[in-house]
Amino acid sequence: MRIDFGLNLEQTQKLIMTPELRQAITVLQMSSIELTEYVEQQVLENPLLETKEYDGERAEESNQEEIPEPQAEKKEFDLDWVEYFQDSSDLGIYPNRGQREVSEYSGFEHFVTHAPSLAEHLSFQLSLSRAGERLRTEIQYLIGNIDARGYLSISLEEVAEQLGVELGRLDEALKILQGFDPPGVGARDLQECLNIQLDLMKEDNPIIRRLILDFLQDLAGGRISKIAAKLNVTPHDVQEAADILKKLEPKPGRNFSHDDETRYIVPDVVLEKVEDQYIILVNDVAIPRLTINNTYREVLTKNSSADQNTRRFVEEKLNSAAWLIRSIEQRRLTLYKVANCLVELQRDFLDFGVKQLKPLNLKKVADIVGVHESTVSRATSNKYIQTPQGVFEMKYFFSTGLSGTGGDQVSAESLKKLLQEIIQDEDQANPLSDQKIAEIFGQRGVKISRRTVTKYRDELGIPSTNRRKRY
Repeated sequence: MRIDFGLNLEQTQKLIMTPELRQAITVLQMSSIELTEYVEQQVLENPLLETKEYDGERAEESNQEEIPEPQAEKKEFDLDWVEYFQDSSDLGIYPNRGQREVSEYSGFEHFVTHAPSLAEHLSFQLSLSRAGERLRTEIQYLIGNIDARGYLSISLEEVAEQLGVELGRLDEALKILQGFDPPGVGARDLQECLNIQLDLMKEDNPIIRRLILDFLQDLAGGRISKIAAKLNVTPHDVQEAADILKKLEPKPGRNFSHDDETRYIVPDVVLEKVEDQYIILVNDVAIPRLTINNTYREVLTKNSSADQNTRRFVEEKLNSAAWLIRSIEQRRLTLYKVANCLVELQRDFLDFGVKQLKPLNLKKVADIVGVHESTVSRATSNKYIQTPQGVFEMKYFFSTGLSGTGGDQVSAESLKKLLQEIIQDEDQANPLSDQKIAEIFGQRGVKISRRTVTKYRDELGIPSTNRRKRY
C-alpha cells in the first residue's frame, strides 16, 4: 500500500462553545442575587460598563436627545458600537422600565437587619446579670465555646487548665450561664439540656426523668408499650410524659442567626392576579441597570490619536459589554416566556392550590416556548416564583405523576397533599397502615402501591404507624 501526502477540501459543521455563548448560559442559570453580584464584578473589570441611576425627568430627556452619527471610516475594527450608540433603548433595557417596581418595592420591610447571634444574645444577658467581676471572665470564656446548637463544646477540665482556675469556680460560672435564655443553653449533652429545661419549668413528673435517662432511643422509635412494661406504668402515662418531653427544645441555639445561613429568598418572578388574569413581573429591580460609557467613543472615532492597541482593547471591551447587556435581556425574556407557559399549564394550581398541580416535564414546556430542554432547565434552576399560593422553587412545577382510574395524570405533589389530609383525619388510637392508605387512594381513583405511599410518607417526615399511635 502506498502512503503519500495530499490536499483535500472538506466542508463540515461544528458547534463551538464561544466565550460569549458560555457567558449567556451562565447568566441564564443565575438567580437574581447571583446575577447582581456577577454584574457588579463585571462593572469593576470592564471600564466601558457603568451602572445607571434612573430618574423620571432625566430618562425622558435622554430619550429625546439625538446622538450624532459617527463619521464614516475604513472598517479596520468590528464597529458593533455604531449600532449600540444609535439605539437609545439599551438593547431592550429601557430607562423608564422598573420605575413603578422601584417605588413599590422600596418599603422598609425589604431592608433586612442583622439578627443577633447566640453569643451576642448571651453576652448581652451577662452584661445585665448580677454575676461578680471574678466570674464574668469565666462566663464569657464559656460563651465563646458555645456551638451553634447551644451546647458547651469544651469540658470544664480543659477550661480550668487553660484559664488556670479551680473547677468549683467554673461549676458556679456554668450554673449562671445555664440560667440564661434560651432555656437549656450551656448543656454538655442532650440529657442535661432537657433536664435544665424541666428544672426551669419546675416539672416533677418522675416518668419524664426516667425517659430522659434511659429511654430516649426507645421513645424515638415509638416503642411506648415496651417502655411502659419496664417502668411498670400504663402506656397512657408514658404517652403523657412523652408529650411534655416533645415540647422541649433539643437544640436551643438553632433559633439564632449564624454567619453561613441563608436569611431570605428573593423571588425571581412575581405573579399578581388582577381580576381574572395573572400578571407576570420579572423581579430584576435589584439588578444594576447597565449602560456603556460614552467617553470611550472618542477612542474609536476617525480623528482619535489613540494607537492601534488601545483601539483594539476598547473595541473588545465594548463588544463584551454589549454582549453582557444582551445576555441579561435574553435571560429576562426567557424567564418571562417560561413563567407565562407555567401559568397557562398550571392555572388550576394557581387558582385552587397544590391539590390541582398537574404533572409536567421540561420537554412539554420547551416545545411550547420553542427552546431546548436544557434552556428551560437552566432558566428554572435556582429560581423562585412568588404566586398567590406562596413562594415556590420553579422546579416545583415540574413533577412526576401517577395515572388515575379515569386515565388522567395526578402529580406527586398533589398525592402528598392528599396523603397528609388522610393521615390528619385518621383515628389516632388506630392509625392507618401504608397498605390501608393505598386502598383509600384506590377508592378515590388513584392507583398507587404501598411502597409508593411509604416513600411519600418518608419524604413528608410523617412517622410510621406505631409511632403515630396514641394510647
